[in-house]
Amino acid sequence: VQLQASGGGLVQAGGSLRLSCAASRSRRMFSNNGMGWFRQAPGKAREFVSAISWNGGSTSYADSVKGRFTISRDNTKDTVYLQMNSLKPEDTAVYYCGAGRSASAGSESSYYTYWGRGTQVTVSS
Repeated sequence: VQLQASGGGLVQAGGSLRLSCAASRSRRMFSNNGMGWFRQAPGKAREFVSAISWNGGSTSYADSVKGRFTISRDNTKDTVYLQMNSLKPEDTAVYYCGAGRSASAGSESSYYTYWGRGTQVTVSS
């Protein structure tokens, strides 16, 4: 499966962005597998942001984004979304989407088999 993340950009603190991650080449895998978002800031390790199970019935979030970010998916469009509200400068990072090895919403990067290229999110203060 190929993943393409989009929707990043430059936004002021307090603003919103919606990231999208579209899958291609293996629609069956997308609809059967958990998906996740991770991010990596300069000089830092990649960290978990959010994940969603195959049917959207289970979601998980990092404590740092709870109440501000919402993950969702549309299996008819092979796309997973990350709605980011009340953005903070510390949310600045490259955001990556991943396709998990099974149906659940995993929070460990090792759980994810495929990764998209990432999309830059920059939040100015």
